[in-house]
Amino acid sequence: MGIKGNVTEFILFGLSDDPKTQIFCFIFFFFCYISLLTGNLVILISIHFSHLFYQPMYYFLSHLSSVDIYYTSSVTPKLIQNLLTKRKTISYDYCLFQVFSMHFFGSIEIFILTTMALDRYVAICKPLHYMVIMSRKKCNLLVFAAWAGGAAHSFPQLSMILKLPFCGPNEIDHYFCDIFPLLKIACTDTYMSGVLVVLNSGVIALVIFVILFVSYAIILWTLRTHSAEGRQKALSTCGSHFTVVVLFFVPAFFSYVRPPTTYSEDKVFALFYTIIAPMFNPLIYTLRNTEMKNTMRKVWCQKILGKGNLNQLH
Repeated sequence: MGIKGNVTEFILFGLSDDPKTQIFCFIFFFFCYISLLTGNLVILISIHFSHLFYQPMYYFLSHLSSVDIYYTSSVTPKLIQNLLTKRKTISYDYCLFQVFSMHFFGSIEIFILTTMALDRYVAICKPLHYMVIMSRKKCNLLVFAAWAGGAAHSFPQLSMILKLPFCGPNEIDHYFCDIFPLLKIACTDTYMSGVLVVLNSGVIALVIFVILFVSYAIILWTLRTHSAEGRQKALSTCGSHFTVVVLFFVPAFFSYVRPPTTYSEDKVFALFYTIIAPMFNPLIYTLRNTEMKNTMRKVWCQKILGKGNLNQLH
């Protein structure tokens, strides 16, 4: 990959310079990453080995879990590694990979969250047409559209960064490579590039969040005519989904829906949408979902008991 300028690597400032804080952060984020991998893999396997895989809501949830793993894995391992080193460096090529993968998988996650909201809207507002509207073929098309949307969002971002010359300072005040910190150290005028990032990332995220908010407002209005039991079940699934939406979107707004510059608080807010929200997704979707909990219990008990019976035969 061609390098414009004489910079071959960048120095990341990370989360803190204090050794004790770095040790605490290493233990904390190592635990977070293991929890995230375990929780999302458990959901992924539980859905794929049960009847839930053929239900649109859980089909989308399985894709959300896999994207969460890809998304966080593009940043967190490098963060954990750098917490153990004094000189926190990242190569030019790997930095570009982080920019691309973060925006690629992050935007896919946004689009999948949107399809999950669409699924709940159809299930509650148009229940008689649900199986026709949310057929498996259409679900596959929606997932494909989410990945295509991720590519359409991230490739222009990568192309813009590739054109930037880096010939002076190479220190990034962040724990991963993102567009605004890179624009800050590029040795050229990047104001218009920053405006394009706000339009491509911030405005799109804001519009999608407004659409999600309006869809849930319509759902709540429709639930007035449902039975108490139906209302409670719908509110449980919709409440879980909206919690995930808020955890992901609100910190992202601070990072991208603003003037194209950097702030000291960027790193704190980035932790929410890169690590914290994906880690809590499995808990949010299972703790209040009786069907998911029963399925997980059934799938994993069968696996454990089946393995135990196999060992007894040997």
